[in-house]
Amino acid sequence: MAFEVPPLGYGYDALAPTIDEQTMRLHHDKHHQAYVDKLNGAVADTPALQGKSIEDILAGVSALPPVVRNNGGGHWNHSFFWEIMTPGGASEPTGELKSAIDSAFGSLDAMKEKFNTAGANQFGSGWAWLVAAPGGALTICSTPNQDNPLMDAAPVKGTPILGNDVWEHAYYLTYNNRRPDYLKAWWTVVNWDKASENLAKAA
Repeated sequence: MAFEVPPLGYGYDALAPTIDEQTMRLHHDKHHQAYVDKLNGAVADTPALQGKSIEDILAGVSALPPVVRNNGGGHWNHSFFWEIMTPGGASEPTGELKSAIDSAFGSLDAMKEKFNTAGANQFGSGWAWLVAAPGGALTICSTPNQDNPLMDAAPVKGTPILGNDVWEHAYYLTYNNRRPDYLKAWWTVVNWDKASENLAKAA
């Protein structure tokens, strides 16, 4: 079965003013669809990949052509991104996630500062991640282009808990070249319930 762009689960304008409607339409309907179309084309040309989940493909992506790495990563990253945001967001994490953040970083504010720094300092296009490492501890990293911590080629491997897209197409219409402003505003739409689910799956 071919890969598909998942529905947003909320309106294109639901994250405004943090993320404007036009950006969401272009990002979801055009950018993500382009990754899926190119990924499906690459899979159709590679019989060994047919029938595999996107996670299984990414786990061995270092041995595959760049078209699979770039577009497979683009599909997984964006599918994750749509779910880690929600209209209105939430005030802060609770339960096990809060405890894990406090343990790893000292406080939620300290985690946010480190995450924002990783996103702001990612040269060119890429992503910022909060990751549960194989041992369970939380860490923060950034990846270039459409790489992510699920890939066997990733310098920091683990299960993504949060991820923010710092490609210019994710924020430029509202924030222009002010990536730090976008990173700071993004916390107002974070879906902490989904992040908690991600941590539970990692455990």
